[in-house]
Amino acid sequence: QVQLVESGGGLVEAGGSLRLSCAASRQTSSNNGMGWFRQAPGKEREFVASISWRGESTIYAEGVEGRFTISRDYPKGSVYLQMNSLKPEDTAVYYCAQALRSWSTRQVSEYRYWGQGTQVTVSS
Repeated sequence: QVQLVESGGGLVEAGGSLRLSCAASRQTSSNNGMGWFRQAPGKEREFVASISWRGESTIYAEGVEGRFTISRDYPKGSVYLQMNSLKPEDTAVYYCAQALRSWSTRQVSEYRYWGQGTQVTVSS
């Protein structure tokens, strides 16, 4: 069983930046894509971004494209989310997960190995 651990969250003012990291507890031989999701209080978990297993392809949710960048270090088994121009509506717990099949799926049910999440709070 692979465990994913997110880090890098915190409190930041609107317009600021944060870089989230997601580390795997052990190296895996799978060639799966990885994704970032977020969940705000009282809302469902939603897709933020995903990346193919080699990192050559990415997709983003409409509200974050152009502000967020997903990347990965495949040998290390790590995934990152650079978040710039943060807005109060970006406030949420952010999770990383491994895609079960297609790296470009946006469905929560198509991901596994969810971490505990890291809190991102953006003040206005």
